[in-house]
Amino acid sequence: QVQVVESGGGLVQAGGSLRLSCTASGLAFTGYAMGWFRQAPGKEREGVSFISQMGAVTYYTDSVKGRFTISRDNAKNTLYLQMNSLKPEDTAMYYCAAALRPYTSIDTLRVGDKYWGRGTQVTVSS
Repeated sequence: QVQVVESGGGLVQAGGSLRLSCTASGLAFTGYAMGWFRQAPGKEREGVSFISQMGAVTYYTDSVKGRFTISRDNAKNTLYLQMNSLKPEDTAMYYCAAALRPYTSIDTLRVGDKYWGRGTQVTVSS
């Protein structure tokens, strides 16, 4: 059974930083594209950042480019999202996602079915 668990959310002032972590079990982590989504109240869930199996390919939505960095430690089955220069508009529930099948592209992860975590709340105060 695949389990995806996020941690690291919290309350931070604008301009501050947070690092989200996501551990995935029940799958061969190295073979799976991983990513982060977020959903703010009243808005649709959006893809924030994605990373390929060995980390060679990454994607960032325009609003976080230059501020967020996605990475993964395959030895620890862990995905990270380093968030710097946070803005109030980054406030959302952040969800970790794993591709359903190994060796799929990050584009497939973005638009296809996926395993979801339960989310971790990030709140940025102005």
